[in-house]
Amino acid sequence: MKFYLSMDMEGVTALPDYTYVDSAEHNYERGRRLMTKDANAVISSAFDHGAQEFVVNDSHSKMNNLIAEDLHEDAQLITGGVKAFSMVEGLDASYDGAFFAGYHARAGQKGVMSHAMIFGVRSMWINETEIGELGLNAYVAGHFGVPVLMVAGDDCACREAEALIPNVVTAAVKESITRSAVKTLHPKKAQDLLARQTAAAIENRRNVEPLVPPEKPLLRIEFTNYGEAELAAMMPGCEIEDGTTIVRFQAKDILEAYRAMLVMVELAMQAKFC
Repeated sequence: MKFYLSMDMEGVTALPDYTYVDSAEHNYERGRRLMTKDANAVISSAFDHGAQEFVVNDSHSKMNNLIAEDLHEDAQLITGGVKAFSMVEGLDASYDGAFFAGYHARAGQKGVMSHAMIFGVRSMWINETEIGELGLNAYVAGHFGVPVLMVAGDDCACREAEALIPNVVTAAVKESITRSAVKTLHPKKAQDLLARQTAAAIENRRNVEPLVPPEKPLLRIEFTNYGEAELAAMMPGCEIEDGTTIVRFQAKDILEAYRAMLVMVELAMQAKFC
């Protein structure tokens, strides 16, 4: 069996706030170590339960956070920040299942460091379904016929996954108190939980269907201010919905929608707040 792990950072064990996930901050190196240990718990368990090949994609910020020399030596690592498909780079139909770990809740929802790609995004939709990073990444996996077998992160991310993906296995390594405070498992206990839930997810894999995206999906992104919307709408094919900060893009498929989202948020990030 061949498995894929998209490894984000905000939902990693014991990480409560931005000082652990921002490379300029004092707790970042601790965050990297904890992120790598969480990833290894998933990878090791997958190899113990039938995996012959395992690829992990570093999916946070500049996407060079995982400590390569400390990662499970049988896993292949995708690292670096210029990727056509960002958090799901390298995912294709050759995989038997995907794991999402270190994940967080979508923008505007309760959860540790909840957001969607950038803090200028208030919400995103594919057709009528409101989604975050988790949902959009799961749709890309579904495009290739790959089921998301397990989602790990804080309790809010796990509930979001359970509402979106029937029969998905989840692993809540911490509970959100506020957006920047958590009640967390000890890392060793969390890694044990991740290992057990990975094994359960592999055992359960035939009960989870890929999250198949709609054909010709309509992507809509709501930004926090009009300047961000104006910049995002500069991408060909985009338009602002009258009286809102929502920018819409009619895509030919979910892969085009995903790449459009990446361009739109990169443009929006150039906006100033004064």
